[in-house]
Amino acid sequence: MSLSITIQRVSIDAVLPLRHQVLWPNKSIDECRVENDIDGLHFGAYKDENLVCVASIFIEENSVRLRKFATLEAFQGQGIGSQMLEHLMSFLANYFKEQKYIFWCDARESAIALYERFGMKIEGERFFKGEIPYRQMAVHKS
Repeated sequence: MSLSITIQRVSIDAVLPLRHQVLWPNKSIDECRVENDIDGLHFGAYKDENLVCVASIFIEENSVRLRKFATLEAFQGQGIGSQMLEHLMSFLANYFKEQKYIFWCDARESAIALYERFGMKIEGERFFKGEIPYRQMAVHKS
């Protein structure tokens, strides 16, 4: 059973602290920024007014990249990430209307099953970011 949450667009300044805490606790908060963050669309999932999950998408023509998808450890495994992906896919379907587009990400191998539930498929070979194995995953919408 998934928790009741509210998902909404948020500012980059809202996502950075959670990104920092979950993804890069040993780096500075400024090192948690990614190129083009200013151009991204950032989303936050709130449980009881507390930000518990964030995700950023970057749209370039008909290609949408999901980046820096993070959920606080205490809230992982409770369906929040799935609700975020549902929200993002609904947002993109509305944004693109009848146009074709690709939604993709560099997925940690430990999260492949989550993305597969949303129709995403592995594209390409395994690669590493530091010690962590990744695969590029995508879903082509028409």
